[in-house]
Amino acid sequence: MTIVVTGATGPFGRHAVESLLARGVPADQIVATGRKIEKIADLGVRVRHADYDDPATLRAAFEGAEKVLFVSGSEPGKRVPQHRNVVEAAKAAGVSLLAYTSIVNAGTSDLILAGEHQATEQLIAESGLPHAFLRNSWYYENYDFAGAVENGLFGASGDGRISAAARPDLAEAAAVAVINGEARVYELGGPGFTLPGLAEEISKVAGKPVTYTDLSPEKYAEFLIGVGLPEGGAAVLSDADRGAALGQLETSPADLEKLLGRPATPVSDAIRAAL
Repeated sequence: MTIVVTGATGPFGRHAVESLLARGVPADQIVATGRKIEKIADLGVRVRHADYDDPATLRAAFEGAEKVLFVSGSEPGKRVPQHRNVVEAAKAAGVSLLAYTSIVNAGTSDLILAGEHQATEQLIAESGLPHAFLRNSWYYENYDFAGAVENGLFGASGDGRISAAARPDLAEAAAVAVINGEARVYELGGPGFTLPGLAEEISKVAGKPVTYTDLSPEKYAEFLIGVGLPEGGAAVLSDADRGAALGQLETSPADLEKLLGRPATPVSDAIRAAL
């Protein structure tokens, strides 16, 4: 058996490779791929160059693959053509499972972020390959906990619940899903919190009052631009909070915890580590 992990030079893919090893997959059965492979030479697994913009590198990287963990691209606006290249390479390799890291509630979400994931899910479904969709909710790592202690927490999600989880937990769950080989949809998230509740949790860990300021999506976008985010990134994040207010980032922790075989990492642990 050979498992190929794409995007292994990024934090999610690297965690996934480490999780495969920790779960007992032999190193010679794991192929870690990415553009800057010198970053993953220390993992002790087989390493191949692969670039989502270069179909030839993908075909070469997937040669002999039985399963592929397809970590979504990191360049919004370019993902659909890049992802098409990955799907076509996986189809040419005849893999028995293509597992793709999508977004939570992709079947119904109207988030800006969801569009390219929905298009990719459609490409994979139309390919005819056996597949698993790993629909991840928000990462704890998306939040600046230290900054919140200093300046307060800002957002636009009201009392909407966000089923965030630790990136390593979601990567470990992806690794387990690939090992299991089941073709299905996983909705993956932690127990979750509201942003007012998150401010309270940061306060407890920091031993200092942390306030939450709820803004309209438009005002939140202006705030994000004011603290240095580019306009496009601010639009995506404010839109995510708009969707969170409507429950679009909420899901049960059942799928994540079943794959992990344990409770998801509490947000308090992530806050404590960040501080």
